[in-house]
Amino acid sequence: MTDNIALGAMLFGTVIDQQRSFEILDRFVGAGGTWIDTANCYAFWEHPSGFGGQSEELLGRWLARRPGVRDRVRISTKVGCEPLEAGRFPETAEGLSATAIKNGIEGSLRRLGTDHIELYWAHKEDRGTPLAETVGALDELVRTGTVGALGCSNYAIWQVERARNIARTNGWTGFTVLQQHHTYLRPRPGTRPTVVHRFGAVSDEVVDYLECHPEMGLWAYTPLLSGQYTRSDKPLPSEYAHPGTERRLAVLDEIAAETGTTRNHVVLAWLTGGHPAATPIVGVSSVAQLDEALAGVALVLTPDQRRRLDAAA
Repeated sequence: MTDNIALGAMLFGTVIDQQRSFEILDRFVGAGGTWIDTANCYAFWEHPSGFGGQSEELLGRWLARRPGVRDRVRISTKVGCEPLEAGRFPETAEGLSATAIKNGIEGSLRRLGTDHIELYWAHKEDRGTPLAETVGALDELVRTGTVGALGCSNYAIWQVERARNIARTNGWTGFTVLQQHHTYLRPRPGTRPTVVHRFGAVSDEVVDYLECHPEMGLWAYTPLLSGQYTRSDKPLPSEYAHPGTERRLAVLDEIAAETGTTRNHVVLAWLTGGHPAATPIVGVSSVAQLDEALAGVALVLTPDQRRRLDAAA
C-alpha cells in the first residue's frame, strides 16, 4: 500500500479525458495507491460552463465501473471555492458557511456516488463566515459518519490554530491535516509563488507550527512545479530567479546523478522523508508520469544526501 502519495485528480474530466483518467487511476490503484485528491470546484476554470464538479463526476463514473475499488481507495475532496456565478471567482466563491458546507458535501457525495468521504477540506479561508460556524458544521459531518477526518488548505497559520482551539473548547473534531503548496525550491524573498493563494505556501512559520504539533499532517500541492524542474519548455517563473535556486538545483542534480534518478524523484523523496514529512499530491497526465512519481516517493535518501539538500537551503 502506497500511503505517502496522493493522486491529484484536479484536471480529470476536463483537460484529461475519461480514457486517460481511467488509465491513470487504474495504474495508481494497481500500484497500491490509496489517496485520491479532488475538490467540488475542479476544474471550473477549464470548463465552458464556468462551474466545477467534472473531476468528482469522473471519479464517480470510475468507481461505478470498478466494483469493489471503493473499499481500496480513500477520497479527499474540498469545499469553499466553487463559484456561485460563472466567471466571478473569487468574489462569488461559495465560502464556508454551514449552508455552503451542507450543500457542498451533498453535491460531492452525489457526484462521487458514495456515502462517505475519508478526508474533507476547507479549501480556503472564508473571513466572511464566523470560524465557529465553519468548525461546527464540519464537526457535524464527522459526527454523522459522513466524513472521516478534516483538513484545511490555504489558511493563515493563526487561523488554523484558532479553528483548532474552537474545536477543542467545544469538544468538536478539529483540523488534523494542512494542505499547502510545498516544494524544494523557494521563491525570492519578498515574493510568493504564483501558483498559490495568499497563505497557500509553506513558510518557516508553517514548518515551525507542524514541528510543534506532530499530530498535524502536511499535504503538499504542486510539489513538482507543474514540470518546471525537468522540462525545458516550462522555465521556472521569475520569482525563482535568485542564487538560492542555483544552489538548490545544483545539489538536486548531484543527488539525481548519484541515485540514477531525476530532479523530480529527489524532490519527492525529500518531501516524503522530511521533517515534517509531507504527502505530495501529484497531478499527472499520463501513466508514465505517474510511474515516475511512484518511483520518487519510493526513493530513500541517505542521511548525507538529505543533509546536503537541507544545507543548500
